[in-house]
Amino acid sequence: MTTIGVEEEYLLLDPATGLPVPRAKEVRAAAGLGSLVNDEEVQHELLQAQVEVATPVCDTLEEAGGHLLRLRHAVAVAAEEHGCRLAACGTSPLRRARPVAVTDEARYRAMVEQAPQLVAEQLVNGMHVHVAVPDQEAGVQALNRIRLWLPALTAMSANSPLWDGHDTGFRSWRTVVFSRWPVSGMPPPFEDAADYERRVKRLADAGLIADTGQLYWQARLSQRYPTIEVRCSDVQLGADEAVMLAGIIRALVVTALSEADGAVPALDHDPELLQAAMWHAARHGLGDTLVDPGGTLKPAGEVLHKLLSHVSRALDSAGDTRQVTALVDRLLRDGTGADRQRAALADGGLQAVTDLISVRSTVP
Repeated sequence: MTTIGVEEEYLLLDPATGLPVPRAKEVRAAAGLGSLVNDEEVQHELLQAQVEVATPVCDTLEEAGGHLLRLRHAVAVAAEEHGCRLAACGTSPLRRARPVAVTDEARYRAMVEQAPQLVAEQLVNGMHVHVAVPDQEAGVQALNRIRLWLPALTAMSANSPLWDGHDTGFRSWRTVVFSRWPVSGMPPPFEDAADYERRVKRLADAGLIADTGQLYWQARLSQRYPTIEVRCSDVQLGADEAVMLAGIIRALVVTALSEADGAVPALDHDPELLQAAMWHAARHGLGDTLVDPGGTLKPAGEVLHKLLSHVSRALDSAGDTRQVTALVDRLLRDGTGADRQRAALADGGLQAVTDLISVRSTVP
């Protein structure tokens, strides 16, 4: 079984105003006091109004989902103990007039010096899925083959339509915000693992990135784990939606590895087409069309069904077909997190949005 791990980033919001609050240190400490969470599972992020959770290495989707529910509950309880709410949204619906302070680490302080406005606007939260690969060479070959599907994953995961109290017109505004960093957006194709390492080293040697953590491609090789890290998804409203995406991403990587082993040529498109496809996915989500692997615009539902067909053998092998297809059907029926945020805004304003995106504990 190919293992997976999931990371989720959340905001801490004032329950009355919906504004981000810098209480990450206190919330992390409180979450780690119980027996259900260890220090490595709840981590700090760039800004003091953000926290991140990371599951252990998981064999099954059920295992990943159980860990996400456990971690969401623990951090939500800790947030409530400190007078705030844990929010699962790709962007903060509101921002304070003054930027939220960064976490007090040398790396983050250096980022403020380099790009203060970009850091100030990093109130964005993603979901990262790690999928195990045999080695870097296999990882690079898989990266080359999943590129075409990253816009579809972005559209499926769209959960960030709001910014500064209004609708941006994008389903995933987080994708746009993140695209402004020097090394971001769609990953380029690589000849092999040596080519990947050479090009990353050239960026570092030129002083354009401080470390490999600043490779903000939508998918990359992890430097900490023997995995591909797929980073294009907004954090999801519900843990089950995160599980759906994790299952599809694992199946995509497994399919790509199988194709590479069989010497199946990797399909590709011009970089400008793929970049525009990602922008289009961030703009429309599943509400319009998507660029299919053939490079043409098709109805979003048709592209998703093509995606499921592409990974069907890997889903079957993992025993994930029924769960993933049911969740995709629900997604097409009920809409993305962005669609639900827009509906909440129309029905009850920003307070209704805050209620929707809040991860609630079950503690009385």
